[in-house]
Amino acid sequence: MSNLTKLEFAALDITGKNYLSWVLDAEIHLDAKDLGDTIKEGNKATSQNKAKAMIFLRHHLHEGLKIEYLTVKDPQVLWSNLKERYDHQKTVILPKARYDWLHLRLQDFKSVSEYNSAMFRITSQLKLCGEKITDAEMLEKTYTTFHANNVVLQTQYREKEFKKYSELISCLLVAEQNNELLMKNHESRPTGSAPFPEANATSHNGKEKYHANNSGRGRGRGRGYGHGRGRGRGRGYEYGRGRGRGVLFQNSYSHQKGTIKMITNKRKIKMRT
Repeated sequence: MSNLTKLEFAALDITGKNYLSWVLDAEIHLDAKDLGDTIKEGNKATSQNKAKAMIFLRHHLHEGLKIEYLTVKDPQVLWSNLKERYDHQKTVILPKARYDWLHLRLQDFKSVSEYNSAMFRITSQLKLCGEKITDAEMLEKTYTTFHANNVVLQTQYREKEFKKYSELISCLLVAEQNNELLMKNHESRPTGSAPFPEANATSHNGKEKYHANNSGRGRGRGRGYGHGRGRGRGRGYEYGRGRGRGVLFQNSYSHQKGTIKMITNKRKIKMRT
C-alpha cells in the first residue's frame, strides 16, 4: 500500500541513483524541522527528536529499503549506513560531470536557454560531488565557446566585464529574442520587396466599385492590366484570359462615359446625312 502522507521530496531509490540529491533534500528538511543534529555523529538529541527524524527519513525511503533497515531505530545510524552503501555514486557521477564540463560549448546548442540549462545541470552535479565551479569559470567557458563567426560579438561581451555568469546569460537571452524578432520581420517581407497589394473599394454615384492593383495587360474591348492577352466577356471590366498575369476591374463610370460619347457621335453623323 502506498504512503498516505504526501512526500516532501522524492524517496531514495533502492538503486541509489538519486542518492546525492536525496541527501541534500533530507538535510535541508531536517534542518527546517530543527532535527538536523539527529543525523550527526555523537549528537545529544532527545529521544523524541530522534524518533521524529527516524519517521521522516523512513517515510522518504524506497519500500525495499524500509524492510532492509527495519531494525535500525537511530537516525544517525541509518544515515551512516546509507552513506556507506551509496556514497560511491560520487565516483560514478564525477567523471561524467567533468567530461561534460570539458566539452560544454555554447556553439553546440540551438538556443541560449538550452546552453544555460546544460550549464546548471553540469555545475550542480560537480558541486554535489564536492567540486565548486565559480562565476569566473562559467563566464570564461561561455566566452571561449562562442561560434567562430561571432568573434567580434564575443569581444564586445568581454569588454562589458561581467562579474556574474547570470548577467552575461541575461544579455545573451535578450539578444537572442531580439534577433528572432528581426528574422521573423525579415521573412515576412524580404528586403527590397514590395508589400502585397490590397483590394480597395471606392464609391461613385452611390455604387461600390472594386479595383485590384495587379499588374499585366488584357486584350479585348475592356482593355486593362490583365494577365497578358485574352478577350474579356464584355465591355468595361472582365477577366483577361490566355497567357495573362493579372486581373483589373475597371471603373464602370469610364465605360458609361465612353458609351455616352459613342451615342453622341452617332447622332451627329445622322444629322449630317
